[in-house]
Amino acid sequence: MRIVIGKGSCGVAAGAGKIEGIFKAEGFETGITGCIGMCYLEPIVEVYDSDVSGNEAKKTYVNVNEKAAREIINSLLGKKNQAGKYGLPEEDAAILAGQKRIALRNCGIINPEKIEEYTARGGYAGLKRSLALAPEAVIEEVKTSGLAGRGGAGFPTWFKWNAAKNSSGEEKYTICNADEGDPGAFMDRAIIEGDPHSVIEGMLIGAYAMGSSHGVVYVRAEYPLAIVRLNIALEQARDAGYLGKNIAGSGFDFDIRVKAGAGAFVCGEETALIASLEGERGMPRLKPPFPAQKGFWQKPSNINNVETYASVPWIFSHSGREFADIAKNSGITGAQATGTKVFALTGKIRKGGLVEVPIGMTVRKVIFDIGGGIKNGKAFKAVQLGGPSGGCVPAELADTVIDYQSLAKTGAIMGSGGMVVMDEDTCMVDVARFFLDFTCKESCGKCTHCRIGTKRMLEILNRIVGGYGEEEDIEILEQLANQVKEGSLCGLGQTAPNPVLTTLRYFKHEYRDHIVNRKCTAKQCKNFICYEIDAKKCKGCGLCKKDCPTAAISGEMKEPHTIKTADCIACRRCKDSCKFNAVKVGDRKWIQ
Repeated sequence: MRIVIGKGSCGVAAGAGKIEGIFKAEGFETGITGCIGMCYLEPIVEVYDSDVSGNEAKKTYVNVNEKAAREIINSLLGKKNQAGKYGLPEEDAAILAGQKRIALRNCGIINPEKIEEYTARGGYAGLKRSLALAPEAVIEEVKTSGLAGRGGAGFPTWFKWNAAKNSSGEEKYTICNADEGDPGAFMDRAIIEGDPHSVIEGMLIGAYAMGSSHGVVYVRAEYPLAIVRLNIALEQARDAGYLGKNIAGSGFDFDIRVKAGAGAFVCGEETALIASLEGERGMPRLKPPFPAQKGFWQKPSNINNVETYASVPWIFSHSGREFADIAKNSGITGAQATGTKVFALTGKIRKGGLVEVPIGMTVRKVIFDIGGGIKNGKAFKAVQLGGPSGGCVPAELADTVIDYQSLAKTGAIMGSGGMVVMDEDTCMVDVARFFLDFTCKESCGKCTHCRIGTKRMLEILNRIVGGYGEEEDIEILEQLANQVKEGSLCGLGQTAPNPVLTTLRYFKHEYRDHIVNRKCTAKQCKNFICYEIDAKKCKGCGLCKKDCPTAAISGEMKEPHTIKTADCIACRRCKDSCKFNAVKVGDRKWIQ
């Protein structure tokens, strides 16, 4: 019998370490795995048991707390069996089965700290096949697959590899961009934590094709568990002969080191990343020359992100053609890109976590069929695709196909795969302000349009959500947004206005409500709302009064309470604490 506990960052945060300790204290041998993608079900415990024929059966238990762990143990010891209520629900099992997992193929299945579990599932077979081919043939196979960069730009992977291969110079660098800075995105972290060898193998194949002997993984310092597991995997790969000199007797030399980044969002841009690797401040450089000609230390360099490299071994253990035909083989027609894409589902969605689906699936199917729909039965309003540099796709465009061209037509981008879902209670003006605040703070300041333009746009948005917007602000916002897009040096500035432009495009009426009617349609912006207590529903329990930080609520026990609007800071604590739904949100009347 084997006990396997999910110990990705989400599992650890949910208490997986304590659950592991309970099983160990009872004498059970435990193993670990990474995140399987269903973060909302963590901690997850899997029990593997073999029958007399050696066939292994698996039972999955979810949301395992201390009580659940002890009940599972009792069932395993033949005592009172009440563990069934913690089993994986059929609905969730169906969601997992409905995905096509390539980059995530081993996450939540293997122990990321044991290379033998990776090789048992075909690990490093793709490398061995590629080493038997000429470098040109390796690049041709990637070209056949149609694999595009999964970091956001969607640039053909084979083209970048070929450019680096054809650049003169004996010293070349293969770099993995694991500087995942998008709010709500965590696919790179989950892949490295759950299957680091897939990234190493992908880098090896790319390095062989390009003639590179040096590799670097640039990973966020905020991902300590990912860094630990990546370093373990690198040591194991060296011991197994997959890194170092004369790999697999091919005459190919290659090794990888890890560099922890300093947390700058702009370092997701490849030239800023290179500057950071060289010990300089992370600021973009003019292109051309491109990194394939002059990159790290002015040597030919190639940069792909984690998901891109993790997909490469699958292509070589199967075929480029099979990767290219995934959408067609999944019954999807009309996709203008190939393979799969990992999305991090966050926000107002029932089943948040990581999912991997064929490119060509619609936004609606991802949110409702895979993600389970909107929390609390609320109406779907929009989804932010592509992180802070992406755009908001409204509910009426939910049947948009997920590929680079189709999303670009809506004003959004594929990005690294962040998908922030919003419901009817979301203020779209405030959403634009939130994302622009992030990109404004993360601007490196090198070019004027990004440094000053985003700041002026943010000031206007702050005025609007604060209740002091003017009608001409909408026109000025549009002008500034387009100027920032056209005048910025790198992708951060060029895409920073996307949240503003898409919300203006699809939700301009909400901007007008804030400015003209002095009203927040979604009743979220504090200067536009007030909290009131319905005397007919209030039981006088006093919970709201106790929780109010400004003593704005008055009333005797078992008598209806009231809120003094002038003292209320609209913190919502009264509404959250009320068990009788007596606290209502109304429109504030006194805005100047």
